[in-house]
Amino acid sequence: MKVVVCINHVPDTETKIKIGQDGTTIDRTGVNFMLSPYDEFALEEGLRAREKFKGEVIAISLGSDAHKETLRKALAMGVDKAVLLKDDSVRDSFAVASALAAEIKTIAPDVVFFGKQSIDYDDAQVGTLVAEMLGMPSVAVIVSLDLQDGKAVCHREIEGGHEVVETTLPAVFLAQKGLNEPRYPSLKGIMAAKSKPIEEKPAAAAEIRVETIRMRKPPAKASGRIIGTDKTAVPELIRLLHEEAKVL
Repeated sequence: MKVVVCINHVPDTETKIKIGQDGTTIDRTGVNFMLSPYDEFALEEGLRAREKFKGEVIAISLGSDAHKETLRKALAMGVDKAVLLKDDSVRDSFAVASALAAEIKTIAPDVVFFGKQSIDYDDAQVGTLVAEMLGMPSVAVIVSLDLQDGKAVCHREIEGGHEVVETTLPAVFLAQKGLNEPRYPSLKGIMAAKSKPIEEKPAAAAEIRVETIRMRKPPAKASGRIIGTDKTAVPELIRLLHEEAKVL
């Protein structure tokens, strides 16, 4: 079985983000980056598919040389091959998906895995867009997957419960937290990953359909007010919720 896992290199969830001087991108100075957490579940599921059916797992990331750090982690976890689609520019979801789909088409995989969303922009669009561009069925937010010969049965999260979906292969799956428990890279894997080659290719050109006009931080949270300490404060509280907060 040939498995492709698309991964992203994103700011650490504990990093304090600052907006760059251009007002449209983040200031990367001092920012720690990591493998997008949902992509870890995708990687683990790809490795489990290989262990069950044999074959190979190929990790693909689109971005600058900095993405090699994340690809090295994928190699340390056990993927067979890493591919960097080089592009230093800022792309929207459509342009990212276009480049990934162009590369995946040359590989002709049986299964493609994504995290359900990348935690930088949180658009949750790329995996589904890639599936559409490849003409493959896709199932998002999966929390259980049973790959069989030529088909897959999976559970996906929906509001209030789970939905069971059966689809034919090849297909695209978007991993949700709870799908598995990602493995830690072994010391042997980490050492081996340092010497493994990362194939570099120019990312296919694509139309940018969304332009970032301005980035800004959310306004600071206002300090709280104590209206009263007993039931006599209820009328004033209701008035404020109605007239100021406008939630009633």
